[in-house]
Amino acid sequence: MKKTIFVLVLTLALVSCKTKEKKEEVETMVETEEEFIEVPSIKNLEVGCYTYNANGSKIVMEITQISDSVMGNLNYSLKEKDANSGIFSGILKDSVLIGSYTFISEGIESSREVAFLLDDEQLIEGFGELDETGTTFKDKETLNFSSSMPLTKSECD
Repeated sequence: MKKTIFVLVLTLALVSCKTKEKKEEVETMVETEEEFIEVPSIKNLEVGCYTYNANGSKIVMEITQISDSVMGNLNYSLKEKDANSGIFSGILKDSVLIGSYTFISEGIESSREVAFLLDDEQLIEGFGELDETGTTFKDKETLNFSSSMPLTKSECD
């Protein structure tokens, strides 16, 4: 009888240990899967600067925050055009960073929608037809990301 009870207690102990190990393994997998799900949504976008500087033009996007939304500073200094400097606020979805750019140019505050394709460590600006106000894209699905001025991950000045 003592042997039977001993075997029964030993079996229960082993089963409970296995169950605990499996539970911990499942919890670890769930945590890992959640992290895995979050990582592709931000791809290679990192806090820091993305810069284009050539042919007399300079564009700098400084990403300052990545959470539910992406926040940063965006500055354009294009050759033979007025420079503008402002704040970007948007979201990254399916490798496209799209949002609002509120800026000051010639002392006047303006806002327009901008879009960038995240390709490796580059941001490539997208262009497309604008609505009647000239501030928002008519159809975000038809944006053209073939900019000759890609912003590359760089050190911030």
